[in-house]
Amino acid sequence: MSTRDLDIVGAGEENEFASYRPVPFERAWWLRGVHAQTVGGRQLRRYDREPLRSERIELPDGDFVDLDEGPESLPEDAPVVLALHGLEGCSGSNYMSTVARELAAVGIRTLRLNFRGCSGEMNRLARFYHAGDTGDVAFVANLLWERHASRPMGLVGFSLGGNVLLKYLGEQGDEARQRFRSAAAVSVPFDLVEGTRKLERGVMGRLYTLYFIRKLRRKMRAKREMLRNLCDVDAALAAWTIRAYDEAATAQLHDFESAWHYYESSSAKHLMHRIRTLTLVIHAMDDPFLPSTAVPVEAVRENPWLIDAITPNGGHVGFVTGSPFRPVFWAEREVARFMAATLKAR
Repeated sequence: MSTRDLDIVGAGEENEFASYRPVPFERAWWLRGVHAQTVGGRQLRRYDREPLRSERIELPDGDFVDLDEGPESLPEDAPVVLALHGLEGCSGSNYMSTVARELAAVGIRTLRLNFRGCSGEMNRLARFYHAGDTGDVAFVANLLWERHASRPMGLVGFSLGGNVLLKYLGEQGDEARQRFRSAAAVSVPFDLVEGTRKLERGVMGRLYTLYFIRKLRRKMRAKREMLRNLCDVDAALAAWTIRAYDEAATAQLHDFESAWHYYESSSAKHLMHRIRTLTLVIHAMDDPFLPSTAVPVEAVRENPWLIDAITPNGGHVGFVTGSPFRPVFWAEREVARFMAATLKAR
């Protein structure tokens, strides 16, 4: 893990310096295995206890996304972070709740974006979201820039949302740095081809797949009639792997030649070298959703805008440390430390 000091240049500012050193992750002695970290982390994180405040954002194509905030209330002039969730997550996912609490503790507002169809209400159009779809993030980012240009802004993405985040930053290059002073990506499936292959192997891979596929098929059933003539609805509903579902639905609905074409075209690994926004990359080499050989360690270390917080262990959005009675979620806390340093929060 890198422990270098960083010279941070914020949007519209010159030679601003902030010192940030990632705190080394020490996994909890009582959650030592990769699956214990992954599953335990999901079970231990707390959800929001109060309702979020929601705003509907109308998109140029006639669809919508919902942007949520709270339950904490922070000053209007506080720094702002836009948070992106993972596959079949939402603004209320417990890792989104955890990072919002950690950011609020250092005086940063968190706006949580629900991808299309993920806010509890199905989106209008004959499509969903996917791991390479950066259009909605770009639209919302521009909207937030118009509203909050006078205050520092950042981005954070988890899992699939982390892939979307890194791809967006790579596509936008210097322009993204004009809007966002910093970003953080947690447990990213950098290589969607290899990640999908890994989830198709082993008992735990199949169990993780089952968790996601049930949610994906539920959405397909909800839009069955709308999508009947646009993709292979029956094959999608019969799918038992994410690749089979993407072959039948995602690829066809979003103009990819095949599931493999979708994965290869959407993988963030291809754009890591083009990122020009200071970005913290948190990832565990034992992540059960991606082989260690597919983690782009060299790409992270060769790009001076990327901060290496790659750890030997921690699972997928796990990173649990502390005691059984007071667990600490290192990734979210580290994101908050990083954002506090770069966004000049209290």
